[in-house]
Amino acid sequence: MAEEGEVVEDGGGEEEGGSRKLSPKKIILFVLLPLLLLIGAGAGGALMLGMLGGDEPPPEQAADGNVPPPEAPQPSAQAIFFEVPDLIVNLNTSGRKTAFLKIKIALEVSNPADVDVVNENLPRIVDNFQVYLRELRVDDLQGSAGMYRLREELLRRVNLAVRPARVKDVLFKEMLVQ
Repeated sequence: MAEEGEVVEDGGGEEEGGSRKLSPKKIILFVLLPLLLLIGAGAGGALMLGMLGGDEPPPEQAADGNVPPPEAPQPSAQAIFFEVPDLIVNLNTSGRKTAFLKIKIALEVSNPADVDVVNENLPRIVDNFQVYLRELRVDDLQGSAGMYRLREELLRRVNLAVRPARVKDVLFKEMLVQ
């Protein structure tokens, strides 16, 4: 029996100098989870650096140990540039002051047979361009985003006019807003 003021210690199932058992939850939390995170980070880093699944196979070495020079890319079909006559249109403004757009455009055509189709439909192309350009505001032409939208819209309109022929790109040679 314990007397007053004496503290009785209970071992709580642990022997002196014995080891504690780790629960499965603690093993997963402190061992497996960090290990999986490290493996995932390593795989992600390898993919970012192109180490796994690279697009290009390693260059083959010749018998003398030298790496052969890369083959020169074959030039694609020669592009043909078709000049559209200069266009001068007044832009859509809400005030009394008028604004004008002067634009020089070249159309890139990859097939030489399509040049004849573009030339035959040139009045329709110019009309489509002018109808669209007259509805633009000065703000629509501001910045690179405005230029991109203008190029995409003109390309769409010219391809509709020369269908089934195809124009690859619309190139701006000069553009003046006044």
